[in-house]
Amino acid sequence: MPAYNAGKYIAEAIRSVLDQDFRDFELLIVDDGSSDDTRQVINGFPDGRIRLLTQENRGISVALNAGLLAARGDYIARFDADDICFPQRLSRQAGFLDEHPDHVLTGSDAEYISKDGEHLFHFRCVAYSNRDILDKLYDGCPFIHSAVMYRKKEVLEAGSYSLYAHNFEDYLLWVQLVRLGKCCNLPETLIKVRINPDSVTIDEKWRGRRFRRLKREIIRKGAITDAEGEELLSIIKNQDTWRIKGGAYHALCGKKLLADNYQPAKARGHVIRAIRINPFRLDNYAMLAASFLPSKWIKWLHRRSPGKI
Repeated sequence: MPAYNAGKYIAEAIRSVLDQDFRDFELLIVDDGSSDDTRQVINGFPDGRIRLLTQENRGISVALNAGLLAARGDYIARFDADDICFPQRLSRQAGFLDEHPDHVLTGSDAEYISKDGEHLFHFRCVAYSNRDILDKLYDGCPFIHSAVMYRKKEVLEAGSYSLYAHNFEDYLLWVQLVRLGKCCNLPETLIKVRINPDSVTIDEKWRGRRFRRLKREIIRKGAITDAEGEELLSIIKNQDTWRIKGGAYHALCGKKLLADNYQPAKARGHVIRAIRINPFRLDNYAMLAASFLPSKWIKWLHRRSPGKI
């Protein structure tokens, strides 16, 4: 569990791990230079299975790689400091890897929640079997990063997390990892993923065309250069504003409450907030208009063009 200024959510995340029905684990938390009360919250849990590593703020990939090297287990379950595990998560995924030694990674479906814990939608993976995952690998990331469990040995062999693939260090790792063994997604919900405006990751439509094009090129070739990493980081730093991150957060909540979990009044509230934060995004006005349509029309539009609502 990498953590950076996660004091508001990390206690709930830790409790969800300690409450697992699978007991033989260590919870390795890597604090990436937090300036809030993250460390104090972690130290408030008197459980010997928790190990805390600390480092200066160097980014999630550095934190993840530090955790990989320090971990004593053969299996690594990835988890974020603002997410929530269901009690059977570790037992289901570890049991699968025990029974399938030819698999190096398994993910799962997830429930997405807002920053306040409100249910937004249920996420179904784009592919479950290894064959389907390989067929769709370059169409989009087939795994939810904080929902995967993988074999430590093979991930280290694949090169661990890139320090340059900012915002998609996991996706690039999967492209390299599938060469070493099979992967799958379990067709069950094992985690709640919190959409958080303070997170580094946002809806990539808000990143711009250059970011998306550069990412596609890197994923296709399965490698990244220092120069490409610097360009990605420059784009992200220029967009580290509330106008982008707050607007993207409320727009995504509105879209999901409309297209995946038809609650038009709640969706409309989020879209209006997105417009107030960033009034120059024309797609938000289109989504606001769509929020007055009946459910069957929304579903029809979403099927015709899922990325446009």
